[in-house]
Amino acid sequence: MSTDNSVLETAKDDGVVTLTLNRPDQFNALSEEMLDALEAALAAVAQDESARCVVLAANGRAFCAGHDLKQMRSKPDQGYYEALFAQCGRVMQSIVALPVPVIAKVQGMATAAGCQLVATCDLAVAADTAKFAVSGINVGLFCSTPAVALTRSIPIKQAFEMLVTGRFISAQDAAARGLINHAVPPDQLDAQVDDLVQAICSKSPVAVRTGKSMYQRQRAMGLAEAYDYAGTVMACNMMAEDVCEGIDAFMQKRHPVWKGR
Repeated sequence: MSTDNSVLETAKDDGVVTLTLNRPDQFNALSEEMLDALEAALAAVAQDESARCVVLAANGRAFCAGHDLKQMRSKPDQGYYEALFAQCGRVMQSIVALPVPVIAKVQGMATAAGCQLVATCDLAVAADTAKFAVSGINVGLFCSTPAVALTRSIPIKQAFEMLVTGRFISAQDAAARGLINHAVPPDQLDAQVDDLVQAICSKSPVAVRTGKSMYQRQRAMGLAEAYDYAGTVMACNMMAEDVCEGIDAFMQKRHPVWKGR
């Protein structure tokens, strides 16, 4: 199943939803239309119990060049900008709140809010030719909203250096800093993403959904609160039918048959 609303292509195959940014001539900038399409697509995935994983990809040379500066300059109104950045924040938070993992498949440059998009995804794989920057500072605009995702993805001093200098880093540096999981040759990008997708989809859907929700929520908690919460989640998870099947399969030395319950 696939749909194409021009700025965003959507496809689903065996539980894997692929959302492809489709403004290649504009370097997949996050226009109002793109944000609308992403917000709607993510809301649909959130309600889809058959979804197992999301791959966020892009057409063209760039992954995402951030906000559409031309569109923004055409509407010089603070209220408009506040609404735009609030919508972008909702899109980013929707990715975090989505019940299944989201993998960024980065084939090219990711700058400003495009880098924010990569930092927000649960996992990220990039071609080793890709580059990353939060470059708003170069046009006099500190990347404040990208900073929220970046500082939750890489060490603080490394994040601030990127934010205050606007300099690009390589895919290899991005992997070393933890912004992405893997940097691979471009001809291996599909295979590396597919490997992650298959690894996720081979696991119990209950465990994956439980795990993503728990992982994201505990990040905002103090240590003691996090352990209390994690213990409760794990106890509830133990009651799932899939856990009984998984443990029995392990003891019987066979592959588990997941029921998703």
